[in-house]
Amino acid sequence: MKKSKVSTTLPVPGLLREPRDPEEQAMSMAAPALNLANHFLIAMPSMQDPVFGGTVVYVCEHNENGVLGVVINKPTDMTMQVLFDRIELDVASSLDRHVVDEPIMFGGPVQDDRGFVLHTPGARYSSSLTVTDEVAFTTSIDVLEAVAKGSGPRRVLVSIGYSGWSPGQLEDEISRNGWLTVGADAHILFDLPVEERYVAAMKLLGIDPLMLTSEAGHA
Repeated sequence: MKKSKVSTTLPVPGLLREPRDPEEQAMSMAAPALNLANHFLIAMPSMQDPVFGGTVVYVCEHNENGVLGVVINKPTDMTMQVLFDRIELDVASSLDRHVVDEPIMFGGPVQDDRGFVLHTPGARYSSSLTVTDEVAFTTSIDVLEAVAKGSGPRRVLVSIGYSGWSPGQLEDEISRNGWLTVGADAHILFDLPVEERYVAAMKLLGIDPLMLTSEAGHA
């Protein structure tokens, strides 16, 4: 995977913005019948897509404007230390080694020059969306500054890029057996080794991936 030049000007969460004009507002009044915020999207084993095959996506936001999520099991060759160096953040000498050695995830193909941070809620950051009482989504650099200083969130997953679907697109992919869905588990999101997350997410559905066919269902 090619290395990205990381922008230090991060976008604001709520990327699935509210419509800005009356005509657009009228076209987007209907809420989605299926709300998958705080769910995992699990790629079916039959998915051959080079970007999403074998992935687990954490859904941060789902509304009438579409879906925003972050792939949580596709590491890049960049570590947190490399990211800190690229955006010129000094790292506290007391910061645990496992933090700086953590890989940065490939969150998806959208805005893949920008950083996105999933973390446990707590301190206030400039641009944050609280998804649940266990997960927040932040796009402002102050959260990374706090992590580098050793005063940041206790659990963090950083990605480059995100995954986005237009209204109805993900629902169509699910109906065509592209994805399984299940309520997210913060332990899988933050604590499990990257290589274990796909199987662990499948097991939330009681499924052994080795036994799974292309027949889909969702919880």
